[in-house]
Amino acid sequence: MFNRLEAIEEKYKNLNKELMDPATLSDINKTTKISKEISELEEVVNCYEEYKQILRDLEEVNEMVKDKELADMAKEELPRLNEEEIKLKNKLEILLLPKDQNDSKNVIVEIRGAAGGDEANIFAGDLYRMYCKYAEKQGFSVETINSIDGEAGGFTIVEFIIKGAGAYSKLKYESGSHRVQRVPITESNGRLQTSTATVLVMPEAEDVDIQIDEKDIKVDVYRSSGCGGQGVNTTDSAVRMTHLPTGIVVTCQNERSQIKNRERALKVLKARIYEAKMQEEEAKAGNERKNKIGTGDRAEKIRTYNYPQNRVTDHRINFTTKQLDRVMEGDLNEIIEALISEDQRRKLAGDED
Repeated sequence: MFNRLEAIEEKYKNLNKELMDPATLSDINKTTKISKEISELEEVVNCYEEYKQILRDLEEVNEMVKDKELADMAKEELPRLNEEEIKLKNKLEILLLPKDQNDSKNVIVEIRGAAGGDEANIFAGDLYRMYCKYAEKQGFSVETINSIDGEAGGFTIVEFIIKGAGAYSKLKYESGSHRVQRVPITESNGRLQTSTATVLVMPEAEDVDIQIDEKDIKVDVYRSSGCGGQGVNTTDSAVRMTHLPTGIVVTCQNERSQIKNRERALKVLKARIYEAKMQEEEAKAGNERKNKIGTGDRAEKIRTYNYPQNRVTDHRINFTTKQLDRVMEGDLNEIIEALISEDQRRKLAGDED
């Protein structure tokens, strides 16, 4: 581990020197690329510097223990330094884990009402609101791409982009089937019902990630559908895109402008093709995908929201919180941090194997 840290620190220093070179500064693309590399290494290098300082402090305090006049003071300091050394070493191990190349990207989220009729669509709307509230608390922005309202409320489908640094690193564990247990507002007899909505989270693909030939895309335009009123367009502004080689179809109808709907539909199409490409590569690699917390399969039941007990349970990591009311207001940090910690633990265990 320490040989690798020394190599990273050396690379960090060399990159900083290169960044100050006038030849580099005159090339905006090269400057951007090097700055990004420096930013990616900075946390590791800073943590390693802290770790080396703790080792120097430990060495100094251990020498002080041999001095009769300073021994008592040194012995008091040793437990704190030993604890800090272990903490920083563990942090370095996590920082050196292989990075997900998509962690810094925006995400495209799709939520669909599944089993449970009107109640499933209402729950899909509740999940959409939950993620929007979470994004707001994180300082992220949300853009709705496409939505079809449910007759009794919520959505049969809603697709949206969450933009912000590290959005994918936080939300990538949300793909799967979300189950709700409650008495629906549509239930006149007051009976508890179980319904589901599916969530799919994809990294927003950049041009460097995926390139699509225009001749491989079939575009259809039509009038937006809706529940009436001003939300229904009177022009053919809705867009349906079909990627002919893969058969992937996306639609976008929330903008009144056909041009904007085309732009957003293309973003979703690229994300879907990129997601399919990632799954294919991981399948070829073998066990990587099955060792993940979530497979991204929407049939996989990942979480239950139990309203009578104010309880949320994530079944993948056996995590339960009795704060459902706060979770639905976007307080997802406790669940997300637990998922990240478990993911890191599994990766560390895998490295040890």
